[in-house]
Amino acid sequence: MKAWISAFRLRTLPLSLSPIIVGTLLAAGDNAFSWQTTVWALLTTLFLQVLSNLANDYGDGVKGTDNEERIGPARAIQSGAISQQAMKKALYVFGVLSFASGMVLLYVSLTSLTEFLVFLGMGVLAIWAAIAYTVGKNAYGYRGLGDVFVLLFFGWMGAVGTYYLSTNSLSWLVFLPATSVGFLAVAVLNLNNMRDRISDEKAGKRTLAVLLGDRRARVYHTLLLMFSLLLTLLFTLQEQLNIYKFIFVVIAIPIVLQLKKVWSVKQPEDFDPMLKQTALTAFLFALTFGIGQVL
Repeated sequence: MKAWISAFRLRTLPLSLSPIIVGTLLAAGDNAFSWQTTVWALLTTLFLQVLSNLANDYGDGVKGTDNEERIGPARAIQSGAISQQAMKKALYVFGVLSFASGMVLLYVSLTSLTEFLVFLGMGVLAIWAAIAYTVGKNAYGYRGLGDVFVLLFFGWMGAVGTYYLSTNSLSWLVFLPATSVGFLAVAVLNLNNMRDRISDEKAGKRTLAVLLGDRRARVYHTLLLMFSLLLTLLFTLQEQLNIYKFIFVVIAIPIVLQLKKVWSVKQPEDFDPMLKQTALTAFLFALTFGIGQVL
């Protein structure tokens, strides 16, 4: 049980919930809050995140990317705590749980058959993306596309999708804070990839950090954090000004502190503690921005 809990990588869960919180509280600010939509969106996201974590463990373990040169915490398959066969069965279990939970989410949130089919397609794509990041011969995480998919699912589909399911309406402005929380999620992935850049390159895993190199990966990280703040500031200025809506600006403090650390890091392993810090920054952003919208 301890090995499975470790494989679930619980520290990633607050990050996965952040876009759902953004979309939900944005909707609540527009007087369109639904407990049913919120609960099932959160549950579906948790299942998808665990599925993704297990798939990453399985894919990197099978390919040999997780080896003695890897800096981060030991993975379950790498350490031998969980067999490949058992991990593969777990992927099926959480794939089914994600699909079933997603179906309930759509059932309680939508009335149009066309909308139902569109969101069903998005849900199936989300399950595929959770697995295909590292699993299979054409895993997109090995081709430098991980950042694109993280922005898509942890930003646009997570936040904008939840907002739409809650309100049954859409505004292009919602994409601004959705992109902000997506950029913070991409920043977490980039830290992970900067930490593992050397071992990934040796294993043939061509992440964006590998393709960019050390310095340009740090520049890219700086841009992600800066634009995560600027885009939501732009969103706020487009609306009727209210002091509560600027509460989210508090995330400027951890962002500035992290940027100083990113540019001072000498050893790859020093990026590891920043993963949790950035994930918590994303969670703090979701709460402060969302609460500001409600107030």
